Amino acid sequence: MADTDTNSTPERKRGSGVKMVYDLLRDEILDLVLPPGSPIDEVQLAERFKMSRTPIREALVRLAGEGLIETLPNRSTMVSNIDFLNLNTFFDALVLMYRVTTRLAARNHRPEDLAVIRGFHEDYAAAVNARDALRMISTNAAFHAAIAEAGRNPYFTSLFRRLLDEGRRILRLYYRSYDEQFPQRFVDEHAEIIAAIEARDIEAADRLGKAHAEQIVAQVQKLFSRDVGIDIAL
Repeated sequence: MADTDTNSTPERKRGSGVKMVYDLLRDEILDLVLPPGSPIDEVQLAERFKMSRTPIREALVRLAGEGLIETLPNRSTMVSNIDFLNLNTFFDALVLMYRVTTRLAARNHRPEDLAVIRGFHEDYAAAVNARDALRMISTNAAFHAAIAEAGRNPYFTSLFRRLLDEGRRILRLYYRSYDEQFPQRFVDEHAEIIAAIEARDIEAADRLGKAHAEQIVAQVQKLFSRDVGIDIAL
């Protein structure tokens, strides 16, 4: 009966099924619920989500396209490792995008953009107060993505969103290794960035965005330069 029901609305079921699997697995990978090196098995996923392997396979193709999973020569599939060797190039790109998106937001934002940005800022502050690492990481990404949207350059926004997503796994390692000691100063820096954007102070927005990004980068570099015993497959 289950097969008959699934086939009765193939287009809707298939599309929604692919998105559900993709969204859940993507969050689990980025939040390190599925650590780097974890095996990905289509049969087990089909059983878990109670659906055929076709939507599972399509969701995995999307995740592979984003570099979050990879297929090995023996045809087994696993969660991709974090590329620690190329972190410096990642950080260079991240700092640049913090600067350019904040700068453009100061120049091009509309009044309604500020309301959205402030909303995510409040969500982020609440996550810090609640000591909720996963929520802090996701609301921080949403805050900076909203700033990028206010800059009105979809190419920069798309690239920045990808960088922020890639950084989620690195930030999760950072917070886990430091026993969830969340920096209150990031909340204050976000408020300063908002003020510069609202004032349309382009140079201040650039400077604050750069300083904010470089501070995060410095902390993560300090983490990985020490023997912190990170319990994760690299």
